Amino acid sequence: MKDTYRRNINYLRISVTDLCNLRCKYCMPEAGVEKIQHGDVLSIEEIITIAKESAALGIRKVRITGGEPLVRKGIIDLVEGISGIEGIEDVAMTTNGLLLKKYGKDLKKAGLNRVNISIDSLDPDKYRKITRGGEVQQVLEGIEEALTLGLVPVKLNTVIVGGENEEDILKLMNLTKIYPIDVRFIELMPIGQASSWSKEHFISNEEVRSRVPELLPLNQEIGSPAKYFKLPEAKGRVGFIDPISSHFCGECNRLRVTFDGKLKPCLHSSQEIDLLPALRNNEGSLKKLLTEAIVSKPEKHYLDTEEYEIITRNMSQIGG
Repeated sequence: MKDTYRRNINYLRISVTDLCNLRCKYCMPEAGVEKIQHGDVLSIEEIITIAKESAALGIRKVRITGGEPLVRKGIIDLVEGISGIEGIEDVAMTTNGLLLKKYGKDLKKAGLNRVNISIDSLDPDKYRKITRGGEVQQVLEGIEEALTLGLVPVKLNTVIVGGENEEDILKLMNLTKIYPIDVRFIELMPIGQASSWSKEHFISNEEVRSRVPELLPLNQEIGSPAKYFKLPEAKGRVGFIDPISSHFCGECNRLRVTFDGKLKPCLHSSQEIDLLPALRNNEGSLKKLLTEAIVSKPEKHYLDTEEYEIITRNMSQIGG
């Protein structure tokens, strides 16, 4: 289905939990998130229903996000349920990778096609500091497991935070010389608790690219938010996603559903459509709400303008 600006909306990102086994500084508070009632969280069956209705409107790709989706009880059943929906061609997941070695085989068997893995440093101490307690060796084992199982293409997502992990830029890029993977740098976004300090620590991807002059530009993928480059003789690619310095709103093809049943037409907007009344009380049509979200999807976000309202939800509550 196309929106008002003729963009083909075929990609749905579903956050299945706001909980996580890490506490990354730009994603969630150090103390974690405030616990909510179990009944306020979408059930596995409700998530599958949303995906099914979305597929009827032209959604072809579903990405499962969190928090950390692998801490969600019933995640294997959810993957299996979504992958079996007619019209869904691609089921992906964004994860921190800590539990991939444990659950990878079951995820693959259930129908998961590929994974994006978040990793902001290869240095154990630095990784532990950024994530407030994580062990980077578990992530590296998760990457190896994903490649072995064929959950490909494997894409690593990195957020460069000024003063925290700038020295890791080339080290992370060099992983593409070892593995046939994409290492993608995503600009720090002013969302939730990060909105109070993101400008102070923001480093544009243009600055990141300038530090590695040997990068060679590649042909760009249609519909991809990333601009891809390659190190000489590398097996994989280096990507840059610039939501702040050079937004890609004109090609945005996605909707987002939060773990508590709110539909977001745009990540950088406070606009949310509550799906729970339709899901639980038959108050209105779920398909109609999804259609309205597509039609109401804004032309672009308004970061760094007078119209912009700070997003109060943390990234772990939205799903990125």
